[in-house]
Amino acid sequence: MLRSHTCGDLRREHVGSTVTLCGWVSRCRDHGGLAFIDLRDRYGITQVVFHPGEGATLHEEGRSLRSEDVIQVTGVVEARAEKDVNPKLPTGQIDVRVKTLKVLNKSKTPPFEPGTSELPNEELRLRYRFLDLRRPALQQNMILRHKISKLTRDYFDSLGFLEIETPVLGRSTPEGARDYLVPSRVHPGAFFALPQSPQLYKQILMVAGYDRYFQLARCFRDEDLRADRQPEFTQIDVEMAFVEREDILSAIDGLVSHLINGIRGEQIPLPLPRYAYFDVMERYGSDKPDFRFGMELKCIADIAGRCGFGVFKSTIESGKRVRGLCAPQAADKYSRKTIDELTEFVKNYGAQGLAFFRVKDGALDSPIAKFFSAEDQKAIIERFDAKNGDLLFFVASDAKVTSAALAALRSRLGKELKLYDPMQMHAAWVLDFPLVTWNAEENRWDAEHHPFCSVHPDDVELLKTDPGKVRAQSYDLVVNGYESASGSVRIHDPAIQQTVFDLIGVTAEQAESRFGFLLDALRYGAPPHAGIALGLDRWVMMFAGNDNIRDVIAFPKTQKASDLMTGAPSDVDTKQLRELHIKSDVK
Repeated sequence: MLRSHTCGDLRREHVGSTVTLCGWVSRCRDHGGLAFIDLRDRYGITQVVFHPGEGATLHEEGRSLRSEDVIQVTGVVEARAEKDVNPKLPTGQIDVRVKTLKVLNKSKTPPFEPGTSELPNEELRLRYRFLDLRRPALQQNMILRHKISKLTRDYFDSLGFLEIETPVLGRSTPEGARDYLVPSRVHPGAFFALPQSPQLYKQILMVAGYDRYFQLARCFRDEDLRADRQPEFTQIDVEMAFVEREDILSAIDGLVSHLINGIRGEQIPLPLPRYAYFDVMERYGSDKPDFRFGMELKCIADIAGRCGFGVFKSTIESGKRVRGLCAPQAADKYSRKTIDELTEFVKNYGAQGLAFFRVKDGALDSPIAKFFSAEDQKAIIERFDAKNGDLLFFVASDAKVTSAALAALRSRLGKELKLYDPMQMHAAWVLDFPLVTWNAEENRWDAEHHPFCSVHPDDVELLKTDPGKVRAQSYDLVVNGYESASGSVRIHDPAIQQTVFDLIGVTAEQAESRFGFLLDALRYGAPPHAGIALGLDRWVMMFAGNDNIRDVIAFPKTQKASDLMTGAPSDVDTKQLRELHIKSDVK
């Protein structure tokens, strides 16, 4: 080994020891003839000191070091004077007095210094990701990711699960997002697809008798990106046979508890809260609300229908809705100019406008308050349990728009008003999603999650009479406003599976063409089974208290799905295309 200790090891008990350290020069300082170097590796920082008394050559070499040089030093551990102790560093009670120095590699002048608190733009950091990954914050994220992965494997192993790898090169099943396609050299004109998830393979594993499966699976989706999405990602994939919905929920409850205890040392009450989808949509306007704060949506259709405000009254008369929320003690925090900005914000979600009332002296204060009687003002205040100093917002439109606009507004206000602890983890289940949703453009039903979700046993009769009211045995785990896991009880009867395919417009011939291998497996004794997948990247992001998923992935893509460091995707040689029987018409 080139080193005896890491840069995070040394403490006061090592004083007097001769040690050898290796690392990167993080910071250089020259004080009164003494040269101080902060030496950094992924374990920490140790201050090393070059004394003139150790030799002029050594001292001069120490003073010539620059940021990100890679060096090896051997020296004696010395205790710092009390006034020089740095309580912010675990190694802050000691220095290493350098006896010998070896420069292992000189660094070019970096475009930015990993140790600085003022970071450059993300594009530059992604271009020089190898430098960015030296940042302690990113290193801690990578360590956190490792810990979460290990805790996950240990947990499922303790319950008798088997980790089984499923193929990365598979068959294209064009459902949901677009596939990434891989041309086959030995099968001209044919393509593999990278998996959007191991869904079909893990169901087949249940048919094969592997009743408890999990995998940290790499998945790929060619879709537009957001701050919390990547074209390639990792999910904690789980499937169980001979189980019902509650068995899956209970197993994941245990995993969440295991992770929170293992990472933060906190205990959480189990079982995790459970909410029905339609109830959540009514109360929060979103199927993935942030449960860390209240501010629930309320409907005032009865009051709006009889008030003198024309926008509200006409909205109710047309069969639509007027819904709102109460921002606690926000009346003095949002000026009219800021409220106008919020109005433009909700228009991004389909709203035509945003009405507001300040609660003042037990009444409503607003340019439109005159259209509401004293009794109606009192009724609105009571409905929201509003207090003096609160600020009420309302959107008038159909259920879809009022939900989307107010859910987005609620999320923004919760953050701006600091209504929750950003490091708190709050997990809850949302159950009984619709089986299908109507696609007006295609004039057909679409599967809400995917076409393999089992029908809620109480709704089987509605499949042919009122599909829009059919609930699926599906479930999402919502954490801090993110969909952090999604799953369902699967259809294990091929006849019922075809009924669902018929509903969403997939004929028996199309089903056999796309999913024939799964349907064939179901015909050979498929057990009842259910599963779920958790987004590992998103879980790491939440545990880190971060809102950018790229900061918890070692080599992420940009929002345009490119790798700025390697230059991927890139052109390929014409010979390669010829071998793959591909001709490109892009110049």
